[in-house]
Amino acid sequence: MSEETVPQQGGTGQPKGLLQQMEELMAALNADLSALDADLQAAGDPGREVVEEGRTG
Repeated sequence: MSEETVPQQGGTGQPKGLLQQMEELMAALNADLSALDADLQAAGDPGREVVEEGRTG
């Protein structure tokens, strides 16, 4: 990830705290993973069926 996608300062001109940066990064990661999951489901996601079939109780 480049520094261009993660701003280093907030709108007030003060540096963001580490917790705030981590929360923003986790929110962005969650959005990316949700989009990836949607893409995989739309593509049929044949890999998931193999994993589920392999599980026997």
